[in-house]
Amino acid sequence: MGQIEKRLQDLGIQLPKPMNIGPLPFELVRVHGRRAVLSGHLPLDADGKIAKPLGKVGTEVSVEEGYAAARKVGLGLLASLQQALGGLDAVAGWVKLFGMVNAAPGFNALPSVVNGCSELILEVFGPDVGAHARSAVGLAELPFGAPVEVEGEVLIHL
Repeated sequence: MGQIEKRLQDLGIQLPKPMNIGPLPFELVRVHGRRAVLSGHLPLDADGKIAKPLGKVGTEVSVEEGYAAARKVGLGLLASLQQALGGLDAVAGWVKLFGMVNAAPGFNALPSVVNGCSELILEVFGPDVGAHARSAVGLAELPFGAPVEVEGEVLIHL
């Protein structure tokens, strides 16, 4: 068991199955040299299916539920990385997260929602490896009505 997998176990964190929403014309994780770029991920349940609640943050989904959904997105990002890289110890550093929130008109607490993913990454990897740049934007719609979607990039050990 790798150091990060041990850390997950110590924190009582169970990763879901990697995202499974059917055949895709792109890769969930694209490895190129020392970089691994993660496609946009949605909140997942334990089976890798899209988790509920669905809808717009600020009306159908509360900020707290949006935060929890963003944390689930982070878990899905980790599951995809683990599958693609053979283990999370391959991650040398997080570079960037780009968080998209399915925002109700007038809802602007976008960073508070995406913090669910950022804080998970920092909790699991610590401040040296887990520190990252980030954007949080509000969009009119997201795939399948998901409240949040996050994509990212990491550096990997060669």
